[in-house]
This record gives sequence, C-alpha cells and structure tokens, in this order.
Amino acid sequence: MNSQGPENAGSASWDALVDRHLVRQAVERGLARNSLDAYGRDLADFVRFCDHGKVDPGKLDAGVLGKYMSTLAERGMQPSSQRRRLASVRGLIREMMERKVIARDPAAAVRLRPYPRALPRTLSVKDLEHLLYAVDPRTARGARDRAMLELAYGSGLRVSELISIRLEQLNLGAGLLVVQGKGGKERTVPIGKASASALRAYLFGTTKQLKRVPPPRSQLLKGRRCAAVFVTRLGKPMTRQAFFKALKQWVSADERLSWISPHTLRHCFATHLVEGGADLRAVQEMLGHTDISTTQIYTHLSRGHLRKVHRRYHPRALTPRSDSAAG
Repeated sequence: MNSQGPENAGSASWDALVDRHLVRQAVERGLARNSLDAYGRDLADFVRFCDHGKVDPGKLDAGVLGKYMSTLAERGMQPSSQRRRLASVRGLIREMMERKVIARDPAAAVRLRPYPRALPRTLSVKDLEHLLYAVDPRTARGARDRAMLELAYGSGLRVSELISIRLEQLNLGAGLLVVQGKGGKERTVPIGKASASALRAYLFGTTKQLKRVPPPRSQLLKGRRCAAVFVTRLGKPMTRQAFFKALKQWVSADERLSWISPHTLRHCFATHLVEGGADLRAVQEMLGHTDISTTQIYTHLSRGHLRKVHRRYHPRALTPRSDSAAG
C-alpha cells in the first residue's frame, strides 16, 4: 500500500515522479547504485522526450509511448537496449498508476518485435588456460591479476562482486566465499583449488618469495591499510576500469583473445559447468540469478556436445533392439 496516497494528475511533475520511483526502488528492491543510475538514465531520456512534446504525466497514453519507442529505433538503438528502456519506463508507469496519476497502463498496447537473443561468446577450456598462464605471477601485479582471473572464472563472479570482495568474506580453509551480489543480496560460492592457490600466493606469498620480499598484496599496499582483497599500486581497491585495463594488457599479445572482457570469464564459468553436466538450478544459485530463464541462455551447447550427451545417457541412443531379437 502506498503510504503517500493518490496524487493529483495536474500537480504531478515528471521529475518528482522519477525521483520518488527511484527512491522506492532503492528501498523496496535494494537496488545497487549502478542499477539505480542505469534506471535514472533511461527515465531521464524518456522525460526529455515527453517534455519536448509537452506531454504532462497525466496525459501519457499508448500513442505517446509508441512514438517514443519509434524514436529509439530511429536512433539506431539495438532491440535489446530498446527492451531495457521499455522495462524502465514500465516500472515508472506502474508507480504512476498506483499514485492515480493515470488510470490505464499505456504500455499494455506496446509490442516490440521478437529478436534472437545474442548468445554469450566464450572461450574453450584450452584458450582459457592459455589466458590464465599468460599472466606472470612473479610480480605483485601479476599475482594479483592471476588471482582475480582465477576467482572470476572459478566462482563465476560479476566484476562488481570481484572488485568489492573484502578480506572477511574469504574463507580459504573451507573453500568458500560470501559474495555481495545485486541488490545487496548475499550468496555463498565455492572457491576451487586453482583459485585458492592463486589467492594464497597473492595474499601470503610463496615460500620462495617470503625469503626475499613481502607478499604481493603487501607490496602493493606499501604499509597502507585497505579492507579490499584486490588493491592497486596506490593502495586503493581495484576498480572496473583498472581490471579491464589489466585484462586487456595480458591478452594484447594474442589476437585470438583480444575481444574478451571481464564478463567473459563469468560466461565461461557457467557454460563450462553446463557442458560438464551441472544442474541448471545449481548454476543459477552460484551465479546469483533471480530467474532461471536468465541462466537458461547457457544451455547454448554445440550440436556435437548434445550428441555426446544423448549417446552417453539415453538407453536407446546407440543399440536399439531389433524386432527379431525381441522375439
């Protein structure tokens, strides 16, 4: 129930409606700052369109919304971006209906053409190993980057989750990591042996290194304090941009890997699990997806792999009984 009650259509302004809507999203859904900023940008664009057309909130209808979506297509916006923009506006419209600014949902009549969802591009296991071993862990920066890559791939983390990990979230002894995901939701993910080994080398150094130099993380901190696991040479937490730049530098010598991004590692994590026969619900849990339909994109397996699975597990895939044998 909306505690602020109905709002007169004539007195409602677009800016006030958007501000209240974003505050509500932050409070009720616990959306992260990045998500709120994305919603804010989408709605600011919609409000500019309405202001340009002198469309007050109470006059919003299907015709106005349809024209707005047409302008997005005319600007060359991709179908996926158009759908995201419409989803943002629909959220605002629900808010407007609850406040009785409008009586009907103008978005109900808007239909976008179906489009094939782009499948995530991934690396083979061999190419992924080539990427990991391209990082030189003998330097402090290299040890940090190897640990980040191993953990991103080994636990399927989002970049935002990876860079925000704090020391108290790690339990290397138990092989577990508590992740702060979207909307502030926590989940526990496993840490594989390769990831744990790389993390120990980064945090505590190797036996050979300790005889000569401090552990890599301590080298980067230089006596400064920071609760983040992954830090820069300035002793501050890693950023998205810094990790992206580091990744690009490590793959710069190999043209085959020049296209990858930090999120590619998350795609590889999910794809390799599914190809290995992992239960989709378990993959959903580890990825932190709210909806199983988001995880289902990782069932884009090759026909060859599907044939292997079918032949291996279906009882009549290879040796059907003949009618004569049945008699």
